[in-house]
Amino acid sequence: MKITLYGTRGSLPAPLRNSEYKEKVLEILERFHEKTITDKSEIKEFFEYLPPQLKYTGGGDTTCVHLSSEKGKTYVLDLGSGVRNVGNDLLKSGFLGGDKVLEVFITHTHWDHIQGLMFFKPFYIPGVSLNFYSPYPDLEERFIYQMQPKYFPVDFNMTMSKKNFKSIHPGDRIEFDDGIKVECHPLKHPGGSYAYKFSENGKVFIFATDAEFTGEDIPAIRDMADFFGGADYLIIDSQYTLDESFKKFDWGHTSYTMAVNCATVWGVKNLILTHHEPDYDDKK
Repeated sequence: MKITLYGTRGSLPAPLRNSEYKEKVLEILERFHEKTITDKSEIKEFFEYLPPQLKYTGGGDTTCVHLSSEKGKTYVLDLGSGVRNVGNDLLKSGFLGGDKVLEVFITHTHWDHIQGLMFFKPFYIPGVSLNFYSPYPDLEERFIYQMQPKYFPVDFNMTMSKKNFKSIHPGDRIEFDDGIKVECHPLKHPGGSYAYKFSENGKVFIFATDAEFTGEDIPAIRDMADFFGGADYLIIDSQYTLDESFKKFDWGHTSYTMAVNCATVWGVKNLILTHHEPDYDDKK
């Protein structure tokens, strides 16, 4: 399976500010000035060795992950503002040809995880089928509510795609025709949230955004090893520094320190931190 993160910011979109962009460019130019680069072919190599905070951005869009199975089936996890670019990329790749099916999994419906739905172009296209999976029996009502005329100019029922709402609950395992298997697990977060585990040909990917793990939860974390243990890739909430997490106890998010602790306890092979605090710059 191939995993692409289209949105990694928590709470609300946080595009790069002009001042942050300027600071990055100036530091890159200063580093370039220190090098004796005389050939254009060396520029790419110079760029590849820049530190992460200069080479990348922390991401401005809110939560959305795209997963493609080995057989090419498309899965989307959460509908934050990042899903707009998922839709754009799907259309560029020829997604319009014939009837198309997208499997969409929703962790929870706080606004930063569903606010991109209205800007997801396949949502409006006849012939596209969107299968929405979640533990929430009223998920359709929640989508309809955020598209009321007082909030958005297009009514949910005016969109031309076919929408199907399907249930998944802890203990369930859904198996798709491409061999992907999906399970879910409840997480500690105001209003509730769920992690999703995707398995394919012996490889395991787990998406666990919007979850609060603290030092007091270590015994419970160990008990979760049946679900999380040995994952090849784990994407997990890490919104705060450890110091800030103490000030925001019970807000429903994890420090990056505890995220690393969780991955260590579970024996995770590769850890990816997400749901970054919108007030943090890339350096932080």
